[in-house]
Amino acid sequence: MPRSKGDHEARRRDVSEAVWQVLAARGFTGLTLRAVAAELGATTGLLTHYFPTKRALVEYALDLLEQRTLARPRRHSGEGLAALRDALLDILPLTPEATDSNRIWVSSWDAALSDPDLSTDYARKYAAGRDRLTARVAAAQKLGELPPGEPAHIAAGAHAFVLGLVVQALFDPAAFPPQRQVELLDDYLVTLTAPR
Repeated sequence: MPRSKGDHEARRRDVSEAVWQVLAARGFTGLTLRAVAAELGATTGLLTHYFPTKRALVEYALDLLEQRTLARPRRHSGEGLAALRDALLDILPLTPEATDSNRIWVSSWDAALSDPDLSTDYARKYAAGRDRLTARVAAAQKLGELPPGEPAHIAAGAHAFVLGLVVQALFDPAAFPPQRQVELLDDYLVTLTAPR
């Protein structure tokens, strides 16, 4: 009896979850067809229907990571500077789920940097993130909460600050627990509000 479309979609969800579990436990260096098959309780032959090559698996994992990152609940505590703060807080590893997601992102950098196409795609993703922050910076400037200046420049600095904080928190969580991350971010935002 042929499988229904529902069976195929259910299997695809199972495969996605297995890929995610391998990424959370082992990062991109541990992402192999064999590891995903073991997590799924299936054969590697079954997975070759979904991922005929290792690169296909990596591309899928990167897409899955982006989808899950974009689907995470977001803070919405206000407009202007509050909205910028929310967007930056949403990046930080403040919860176990956000920590897993950030750990996977950081582990993906090696795969992305070693492949020109993936590197170009990552540059696009980071540029889109900066664009979203730029819009929030401009809104905060319009409300008078941030001094005048090039919004894209300010957003790039904020993005670089928060990504650096992510890396520090992942490598030394005892020194950078969630409360300290928030304090450091708030201190950084105070520096942005100072007139230039």
